[in-house]
Amino acid sequence: MDGAREHRRATAWLQQARAAETRGSPPEIAHPAGAAVRAALGDVGSPDREAPGLYRFVVGVDQQARPLDARELAELGDPMAELFFRKGAFPLTVQDLLAGLPEPATKANQSVYLIGEAGQIPPGSTPGLPRSMRFAVARATTGRDVDLLVSTAANEDPAATFLQVAAWDPAAKVFNYYMRISPAWVWAGNSWSALAPGSRGRGCFDSHINGSVVMKELKAPWSNWQSQAATIRLAPDDPFRDDPLYQQVIGAENLELTVRALISRWTAARLAAVAQNGVVEHPEQLMRHLFTTTAVNLASTATQSSTITPSSRDLLLPPGFWLNVDALLSDLELPVTASLPPLAPAAHYVESLATFDFALEEKSSGFSQPGDTFFAFVVPEPACEDNDVVRQMVEQGLITGKFAACAFMVDFTNPVFSPVRAQLMAHVPTTPTAVTELQEHTAQAILEAATRLPSSSPEGRFAADWALADDAWPKAFAERIDDYLGHVGQRIRESAGFDDYVRLAESRRRDFKTMRLNEFELTLPTTNIPADAPRLGMNDDGTVTPAS
Repeated sequence: MDGAREHRRATAWLQQARAAETRGSPPEIAHPAGAAVRAALGDVGSPDREAPGLYRFVVGVDQQARPLDARELAELGDPMAELFFRKGAFPLTVQDLLAGLPEPATKANQSVYLIGEAGQIPPGSTPGLPRSMRFAVARATTGRDVDLLVSTAANEDPAATFLQVAAWDPAAKVFNYYMRISPAWVWAGNSWSALAPGSRGRGCFDSHINGSVVMKELKAPWSNWQSQAATIRLAPDDPFRDDPLYQQVIGAENLELTVRALISRWTAARLAAVAQNGVVEHPEQLMRHLFTTTAVNLASTATQSSTITPSSRDLLLPPGFWLNVDALLSDLELPVTASLPPLAPAAHYVESLATFDFALEEKSSGFSQPGDTFFAFVVPEPACEDNDVVRQMVEQGLITGKFAACAFMVDFTNPVFSPVRAQLMAHVPTTPTAVTELQEHTAQAILEAATRLPSSSPEGRFAADWALADDAWPKAFAERIDDYLGHVGQRIRESAGFDDYVRLAESRRRDFKTMRLNEFELTLPTTNIPADAPRLGMNDDGTVTPAS
């Protein structure tokens, strides 16, 4: 089973279409007529399977793959188009791709990273567990700014496994997304395709949901990545050690900086394009970053779970589990004084592993191991890409910091997957709206609805906070957060309270597992909490109850 079939949902869309045809069910795309196009889709039986080329296939928009015409190819201004495709070059492997770039690789223009969900499991201890790993290569083709981000399997046949590229087009100011299928390449769309109704959430945009590059484990300790916090384990005689790319691997702490910069680059370009005529054509596409969870990052403690004993020092659980720290404390600078995050007794954590039967399982290989992930307590937290849109909207004056804070504070104790905060989307304009009126129209719609609803409703909470004086809301919000963290700090030191937070964490993990970002079974632990257990939410007093 090759890497695309085994691992990548984002690369599996063509495989799924062919499987549907084989079963006799309606395929997602029509089977193309041309032999060359069949080759681009990887049909083994095609007589022209070795014919390279660049094809267009945007899932949800195109009914079949077709070659890009000369005009379409000329409009692509990224390095892949300019350095390869326009010259009739179609690199088969990541090595061919990198060797075809005009400048030789240096530490200044190329960085190689390594990730593997089984990377911290001792090699040889579980013969049936695939040791599949992936390279991420960040490359600047001109200057020092990264304009190519390449993803491919690391320890598989480079000519047979998946090869994906996100390439920055400086003229169009978008990422173009490419995938190599057999010797041919497919253009799967660009950043704007991620936002378009037909292609949103489909194809490669099931994970690149907002059009930007993705690194789920973005913060220290960068779970599953080789980094300054952990080294992916290899057998002493593993031939992979001789791989030239492996020998260039550096820590994921550097990739974090690159990914954040790339996300901000696309956000800035997107907002400039959206606001350039003074009218926001699709206000809901911007405001959903504030009111909903379009994506998440995964965070954890910095402590290896296997080293934790009942007598270990207290654990620092991920700050983003308790509230949107990045938005409220870093970007909006609320003057919170409480200690964050609250300290959790190690003994409670160790007890919870047995109480909830924590395990790592990969059903496809039959692997099972009791205990938590390598770094303890992995949970989803607000995504950098959501927060970056909100931050830049505030900086550019599309909304004020007060408006953003009032939205977050409606349900600040549930920073992700909040059905309460999401209700405010009903009041966002869905027709073209002047940039100068976007906030006013939304706020007034919420305030008007609040007059007909209980004060405890999302609209009522927003209205009460919106009424605060401009010089009073930061302190008022900070005091509310301080009070909440005080309650959490007390409850987390009780066994029952900590168990409630474990249940809440598992509830949010279940929500994450419904997302396309959930690609690998070993990313998160399993527990004995039923899959159909009620969704849970955190209250201002630190208690956990079924979600509204």
